[in-house]
Amino acid sequence: MPDDRAARTTVVRGAGPHDCPDTCALLTTVEERDGKPVAIRIAGDPEHPTTRGALCTKVSRYLERTYHPERLLHPMKRVGRKGEGRFVRVSWEEALTDIAARLQEIAARDPQRIVPYSYAGTMGVVQGEGMAARFFHKLGASLLDRTICASAGAEGLTATLGLRTGPAMEAFADAKLIVFWGANAIASNLHLWTFAQEAKRKGAKLVCIDPYRSLTAEKCHQHIALLPGTDGALALGIAHVLIRTGWLDRDYIERYTLGFELLAERAAWYDPARVAALCGITAAEVEQLAHDHWHIRPAAIRLNYGMQRARGGGNAVRAVASLPALAGHWRDAAGGVLLSCSGMFNWNRAAVQRPDLLAGRTPRTINMSTIGNDLLAADPPIEALIVYNSNPVAVAPESAKVAQGFAREDPFTVVLEHFQTDTADYADYLLPATTQLEHTDLHGTYGHLYALANDPAIAPLGEALPNSEIFRRLAAAMDFTDPCFADSDDAIAAQALPAAGPLGETCWDELKQSGWQRLDVPERYAPFAQGGFGTPSGKCEFTTATLPAPDYLPPYEGPTSNAELAARYPLAIISPPARNFLNSSFVNVQSLRDTGGEPTLEIHAQDAAARGIADGERVRVFNDRGSFTLAARVTDRARPGVAVALSIWWRKLARDGKNANEVTSQALTDLGRAPTFYDCLVQVARAD
Repeated sequence: MPDDRAARTTVVRGAGPHDCPDTCALLTTVEERDGKPVAIRIAGDPEHPTTRGALCTKVSRYLERTYHPERLLHPMKRVGRKGEGRFVRVSWEEALTDIAARLQEIAARDPQRIVPYSYAGTMGVVQGEGMAARFFHKLGASLLDRTICASAGAEGLTATLGLRTGPAMEAFADAKLIVFWGANAIASNLHLWTFAQEAKRKGAKLVCIDPYRSLTAEKCHQHIALLPGTDGALALGIAHVLIRTGWLDRDYIERYTLGFELLAERAAWYDPARVAALCGITAAEVEQLAHDHWHIRPAAIRLNYGMQRARGGGNAVRAVASLPALAGHWRDAAGGVLLSCSGMFNWNRAAVQRPDLLAGRTPRTINMSTIGNDLLAADPPIEALIVYNSNPVAVAPESAKVAQGFAREDPFTVVLEHFQTDTADYADYLLPATTQLEHTDLHGTYGHLYALANDPAIAPLGEALPNSEIFRRLAAAMDFTDPCFADSDDAIAAQALPAAGPLGETCWDELKQSGWQRLDVPERYAPFAQGGFGTPSGKCEFTTATLPAPDYLPPYEGPTSNAELAARYPLAIISPPARNFLNSSFVNVQSLRDTGGEPTLEIHAQDAAARGIADGERVRVFNDRGSFTLAARVTDRARPGVAVALSIWWRKLARDGKNANEVTSQALTDLGRAPTFYDCLVQVARAD
């Protein structure tokens, strides 16, 4: 008897939406059941040159997330106190009418008292800041400085190279030296790791620079466990050795760089002995890194964002980004430094986000990284918050202040979400948003050179709506009549693709048909082989019109900058991503949380013994900002003097209702106004 199941099955092309450099090409198998499409399988596209059929542990469970029994499927209105998480179901009409009335009342007095809060819950052009940006521009709401992840590194990289780009992901397979600098690729850049493994099989040397012996560090030939926040000193130490020994591509420096003499003067202060003392490593490690960077060619550095989450993060990125130009590694497609290639996706953002709707107004800007302080002390005060694509109560620094601010009866808070997160518990209205399988979107990436289209594989579950449709309906409720608020998602995606843009002449309809396409760049992509930097001078700028040569800025919280604080709180704490979570996404997927167990603090045996802490005991981590408790894991994966709490757990899923952001600070970086999550001192003690 013939099996007609195949006849009822289709495969839909999509894209990984999360804050991940890999942005996978997805294939979702859909089966018709009782007249409705049901997603039954999700897989990586084997033909996509970077995905190559593989998905990480997280995204491979995406169906479990989409069909999660706790999905928000209907608009909800708060009935308890803020933070209690008590809601009743209401209709879309009731919710939108009430929200519009509240926003109109506030906007009539001062629209800047309304603040959007969003980040990268989806990286899509349409469902991210498409219709949402139009809505807030028309309203005249406060602008949001979206700094919480990457702005220090982005500003440092752009100052040096003029463009956020680097070697293609596939080119790492041809590198002879690969340095993972603050990058745990196995956990957060899996597909680049597969290319690094190809290089390793061909004889490449792999080095990992990280305070923590991560999964990636364990698989590399060498692990350099420096102290958090000292990466800039190490980079300048490498430059010192290159200059001292004459290991320089002088022709490249002469033709394609600016400010070499001033960089050399700066690097002269950072001899290996001094760098070793600052970084907590050996002078021999500094010398060896410099030796390898010159003699093993081509050399590629995979720089990631963890290392820029300290006071001097922007300068540190500038220093690291200077190294390939000193040694001439940009000449080869497999050489250089990759932090982000997002600058290659030059979408027509003005057409998508419509800043012209501000009509000459210049609203204030709120920094998302200081939302804890701003909720409590901004002037004029924040009276309304619209949160989408983010979970600030869990992810923003100094979370006790963030929760305190959200707990106020004023501001009026609306949250667009898939689940009842920590932030959702404080909402006045919860609005159910679609997942990636239920809406249309356009995706660039920051880790490879392929644009992707996302088609909806299934109809929205329950009454969930795409972010774009929620803001479209809210605009109508606010009586916004500009034609742009009637644009469909396909129309917005099409507007993002200018003629002769990043995909050449390819239009949105063609991209949807193919699913993905490489950017309009040469097959052998060596962006700066012959200069052509995006800086004002067209050169790699070691110094700029406004910035001197990069320097090392010690952490705000450390023995060299604050000895009294370091005496009371002698351990540096970092909270890198857990392998099975992605920021605060996936934490509520039971199978992934079961793998992670419960929150743990990894602490070196030497530090544990000094505190009488045994493996498995509950410990309290604390400083002047707050405290949280979790189980101790005594291990040599954490270097002495550093404690590691893999993150980011939802607060309410932790035993004490807190996470690592209880102790982090709202101090900002040297460049980019970014948070300093890894510039944090604590003490650890047995929990009573």
